[in-house]
Amino acid sequence: MDLDVMTRTRDSLHGVAEGVLAGPQYRESGTIRLRVTGTGFATVAAPALAVDGAHLVAAGRRVPLEGTFRDLAEAAGVGWGPPEGLYDDHSGVGPGDDVVVDPEAARTLADWFARGDTALRRVADGSTPVLWPEHFDLGVTLDEVNLGVSPGDAWSPEPYAYVGPWAEHRGEFWNAPFGAARPMSELPDADALVDFFTEGHRRAVAG
Repeated sequence: MDLDVMTRTRDSLHGVAEGVLAGPQYRESGTIRLRVTGTGFATVAAPALAVDGAHLVAAGRRVPLEGTFRDLAEAAGVGWGPPEGLYDDHSGVGPGDDVVVDPEAARTLADWFARGDTALRRVADGSTPVLWPEHFDLGVTLDEVNLGVSPGDAWSPEPYAYVGPWAEHRGEFWNAPFGAARPMSELPDADALVDFFTEGHRRAVAG
């Protein structure tokens, strides 16, 4: 997959997650948490909204992810806008910006999130992974160690998995400013993710 195409799709999906799903959900139900579904992501409370591949699903209607962010919000019957007063680092999109989603890239990212969800549930048994709209990453916290998967960001254009101890660690394993990261290309399945999370958690807890 062309990383430029992936980046444009990721940025648009981030904007949808933040301004079309999480913002309206926060204003109606008081939570910004989102969940992955296997084919995309969805709200956890009212209003019931979901991204399924390259479509927005709302009130039984499937709307292509195209037009502007404001157009999508109107099609979903909600007011566009990110959660207010909770965090400062936003997706960077505006209501009049165009949504650009490549279906293949959207499937790749949905598969990555689904793989991460499976692995995180195995490593942190009993925990429910959360897709956070601020950085558009899926994660859990276990023993003061953040574990998760990102679809890519300013630090890395390629999707990656991460282990982020609350305390600073040094050494070859810890190759990122926030801890340790491994690109999606090195983690072909949930088992590989489980191995990375388990090893990172072990090292972090051991100090």
